[in-house]
Amino acid sequence: MKGESLIQEKTCQVVVIGGGPAGLTAAYELAKRQVPAVVLEKSHTVGGLSRTEYYKGYRFDMGGHRFYTKSHEVKKLWDEVLGKEFLVRPRLSRIYYNNRFFYYPLKPFNVLVNLGLLESLRIMLSYLRWQLFPYRREETFEQWVTNRFGRRLFEMFFKTYTEKVWGIRCSELKAEWAAQRIKDLSLKTALLHMLMKPKRTIKTLIEEFHYPRLGPGMMWTAFKEEIEQRGGVVQLNADVVRINRDGNSISSVLYSHNGVTEEIRGDHFISSMPVTEFIKKLDPPAPIALQAAHKLHYRDFLTVCLIVNQADLFPDNWIYIHDSSVRVGRIQNFKNWSPDMVPDPSKTSLGLEYFCTEGDELWNTPDADLIELARREAVRVGLARFDDIEDGCVFRVPKAYPIYDADYREHLTCVRSFVGSLTNFASIGRNGLHRYNNQDHAMLTGLLAVGNLIKGQHHDLWAVNADQEYQEEIREEEKVLPKDDVAVVQEALSHVFVKVDRLALGVSIGTITGFILCLMTAILVVKGGPDIGPNLRLVAQFFPGYSVTLQGSFLGLAYGFTAGFSLGWTVAFLRNASVLLTLHLLRRGAASYVLRRTLDYL
Repeated sequence: MKGESLIQEKTCQVVVIGGGPAGLTAAYELAKRQVPAVVLEKSHTVGGLSRTEYYKGYRFDMGGHRFYTKSHEVKKLWDEVLGKEFLVRPRLSRIYYNNRFFYYPLKPFNVLVNLGLLESLRIMLSYLRWQLFPYRREETFEQWVTNRFGRRLFEMFFKTYTEKVWGIRCSELKAEWAAQRIKDLSLKTALLHMLMKPKRTIKTLIEEFHYPRLGPGMMWTAFKEEIEQRGGVVQLNADVVRINRDGNSISSVLYSHNGVTEEIRGDHFISSMPVTEFIKKLDPPAPIALQAAHKLHYRDFLTVCLIVNQADLFPDNWIYIHDSSVRVGRIQNFKNWSPDMVPDPSKTSLGLEYFCTEGDELWNTPDADLIELARREAVRVGLARFDDIEDGCVFRVPKAYPIYDADYREHLTCVRSFVGSLTNFASIGRNGLHRYNNQDHAMLTGLLAVGNLIKGQHHDLWAVNADQEYQEEIREEEKVLPKDDVAVVQEALSHVFVKVDRLALGVSIGTITGFILCLMTAILVVKGGPDIGPNLRLVAQFFPGYSVTLQGSFLGLAYGFTAGFSLGWTVAFLRNASVLLTLHLLRRGAASYVLRRTLDYL
């Protein structure tokens, strides 16, 4: 084999385990710097979780991968490697709930029509209640979402889908997952996004993205070709079976390729394989880290791909299924990601994603039964007719999502401590860091790992967050002084005395007040009679021009919103001011106490 002969003939300086976005980015950066590197990829193709699979000329994206980033370095790499094959695609996604489709980002008329006026009011009342009396500690996903959206919206649009994905209750899922994945998004920001153009983009609400013409695998295949043209090696079907270490350094890797086990030595090692698998394959083992690795868990999924004999089924890129009556969690329409994903324009290909755990009942279900299940559920959701679904296939994706369960932080700290003690090793990528990051941040960890290796830099790869620009974060952190006792107390007080958002409270009370006045007026007009609404007519004394008529109901909506907004804003302002005064008095009292103790000591 060409790859094997190169390994035998050349002394390898860097061994990269894993040919996904993180590993290939690291190898590409090394190749550009003329540093010999060998990539060992277990699968038959590159891309990892971001690969493209094939079936009878159809291309299937394992999960639907938007190419969107705030990192200029990553964007530059994408454009550099793929060029004109990198398309700009419009985003359209909806939520399926209670037999109806809701646009996401939200659209006012669509929401009102689907939910109705009464349910909309219940949502706003729930939101108001949790703005006034939120959870003081946000330890779980349920608490984090409820504080920002209210209990009603949490139960409607978050609970069912999230528990499908993770297989655990929302009360067991840690809050930092939500803080990463839907950071800065709340009911207020969603409402503002519905009504006006935001000053800054919220990642969850982006309305267009880049996408390779033939799916994400096209990007990573291009990376592979660039690496090989620059003298690097990408060995596919190379399953790492053992990682040899000498004290606190890695010495070599044993891998199986086409039934033959080979050993490759290196000076430095970079790995994007699941960090739990890395720990389990070490020889000699690291007992404490190994025990912790066994307690870190993953969520897997499988995609049932259906070929439908219809040219145009629905306009979405993907649809979230927030309905407990079906097992499918998300449905991709690959033709709407890129028309070239489908070889026959008269047909459509769908990907129905089922979240499961490797080895469970769903994972072990025969492919034919899974295809039949997907056909029935596509019909149940109303996206296709049974007789139009003519073919299908199944792809399983292990270790897709690192689970943020109740104890993961403790075990990951132990694993991280051991990995950090290895002098010639770096763990990168989503699974290498056991962190639910996107592919652009996986790439960024690869770039920074090479910076540490080649330039002697000291980037903390574990600090690359799913919604942060890492370099900006580093510059900010350099200016931060260590926390003293006063800072700790101030941080604790800020969690106890949660600030009420004046704009959010004003909008919520204004919306409720306006709807109530409009609804009451409309009901009286419809009811009719010789004397319509004598008591409600008194409102005209406060709201000039208002009358108990159909036209007056709309004016009442505007007046009600204005009055309610003013009331909500004022209440929030006075509440925050009283809290600020209370904190000021507490601080003065604490300062006086410290002074008295100091004088007593003297």
